[in-house]
Amino acid sequence: MAWDLYNAAPWTRDGSVRVQVANVAPQISGQIAEIRVVDNQFVRKGDILYVIEPFDFQVALRAYKASLQQKMADRDVKNLQSERRQRLTDLAVSTEEKQTYQANAVQAAAVVDSAQEQVKQAEINLQRTEVRSPVDGYVTNLLLRVGNYAVQGTSNISIVDTDSFWIDGYFEETKLARLCVGDRAEAKLMGYSAPIIGHIATVTRGVSVSNATAATQGLPNVDPVYTWVRLAQRVPVRIVIDKVPPGVPLVSGLTATVTIRDGKDDESKTRLQRASADLQRSFAGLFGGDPARPGCIPNPS
Repeated sequence: MAWDLYNAAPWTRDGSVRVQVANVAPQISGQIAEIRVVDNQFVRKGDILYVIEPFDFQVALRAYKASLQQKMADRDVKNLQSERRQRLTDLAVSTEEKQTYQANAVQAAAVVDSAQEQVKQAEINLQRTEVRSPVDGYVTNLLLRVGNYAVQGTSNISIVDTDSFWIDGYFEETKLARLCVGDRAEAKLMGYSAPIIGHIATVTRGVSVSNATAATQGLPNVDPVYTWVRLAQRVPVRIVIDKVPPGVPLVSGLTATVTIRDGKDDESKTRLQRASADLQRSFAGLFGGDPARPGCIPNPS
């Protein structure tokens, strides 16, 4: 029973803490004039990370505003000219001339609209000289320095999103029948005795298969097997974190031992009671009981 518990129970030492990383890239290009963060600093969403030299963008904004004023004045003059022509009779002004002045007024209005959009774009570009954090998290691997040239669309700073941590447990395929979406999961990090509590969110539906490659003639290339014992394929299972014990840090890449409890397990049970329940399930499986739990992993087909 002990060997069956060790070999078939839904647990794995092959687990790791994962996280999403926001790669921040500037939306404009320019020389970095100021850096307001340091490596491993915690920042809030919207905090300024660094500032790009704003002088060129300030000049562009003033130039677009001056051009807008000029075009607005030209539009007003052409509107007045058109209105005066429209009030005159056909004997004084031909219909063709009225239409010409009216078209000039419409064109002037369109030029003003275009200039207004240019001013808005210049204002946004000036705001974009302050590069802000898109998430709450920690600055990681900061290599920027004042004087570096920031290139539009090229990532130059990374933020670890502290709201996106999860745990991946890599379970052997022989244990998938004992897993259910929603089951309680306990993940112990190396060096910490208190487990992180979570639940199964999803099970990966595909892993890489080396035998799927095609040979030179287009035929499937199947690798020969030279081993007597075939190792079970490991499948990633995503664990959503529900509770982190005090003093246990979440760091992406840490190793975790993940144990899955079925829906009958309760947080109020002691460790001995949980181990006893695991032994009972293993004992039932040893004497013909079906350890599989059908319908646990949703199948859209």
